[in-house]
Amino acid sequence: MAKVQLLPWVWAASGAVALVTLFLVTPLSLVGCVAGVTYLFVSSLLFSLGLGRRGLIRLGPANATTTTRSTLVGLATSLVVTAFTRPIPVPLLVAFTVAALLLDGVDGWLARRFRSESELGARFDMEVDAFLMLVLSVFDGRYLGWWILTIGLMRYAFVGVGWVLPWMRVPLPPRYWRKVVTAVAGIALTFGATGWIPVAGAIGLGAALLLLVESFGRDVAWLFRRAQRWDRNGVPGRQSVPRADGSLLSPPPDGRSTIRS
Repeated sequence: MAKVQLLPWVWAASGAVALVTLFLVTPLSLVGCVAGVTYLFVSSLLFSLGLGRRGLIRLGPANATTTTRSTLVGLATSLVVTAFTRPIPVPLLVAFTVAALLLDGVDGWLARRFRSESELGARFDMEVDAFLMLVLSVFDGRYLGWWILTIGLMRYAFVGVGWVLPWMRVPLPPRYWRKVVTAVAGIALTFGATGWIPVAGAIGLGAALLLLVESFGRDVAWLFRRAQRWDRNGVPGRQSVPRADGSLLSPPPDGRSTIRS
């Protein structure tokens, strides 16, 4: 059984304190507060279990930065949920989002700087990105059209299909273009949330959606072609996958280690 590490809960507690402060200075709804607290609890629990499963006793600067980003996402979540019942200070939402996006470039640099790259850190970073995009898609969709939800749901659809099609769960080779597309989508969603020049915001979000379709489509095509090849044991899609350092990684039989970031 995975051991629960306590370090992520320090950030969860700080996030809860920030939510209380936000509640005192901003008209947050009760549902918004619950949504923010729920996100902080679930994300901290999953990350602490991941740390415990790997026997890690410290976060490191990169994971600490990603955890700070996750706290900002929790605050943004509470604001977006509140927006369904009452007006919110949009500049504050944008400030949380911009800070989270800027820190997204910092955690990766810190991981390389201190040679602390890990599968868990990459997965945590990716999930924080995915949830932030989903939250912003919900907010933007209220004003610019619910088709924008496609941007936020695409990552979760990819994972969902993987539970049905095993060949979709094979680890993907690293590709820098994915990070570029994610950054562009985050910027477009943030600009859309400002409400400035709605037409320009819609155009930017449309372009971001096209880039995401291309990026996900390229990965699906790669996985599909790979699934057509059979290894010498007659099992499809089990060849080794190149890692970032040039070595090869052989996926486990069930293929559940997929990371798309």
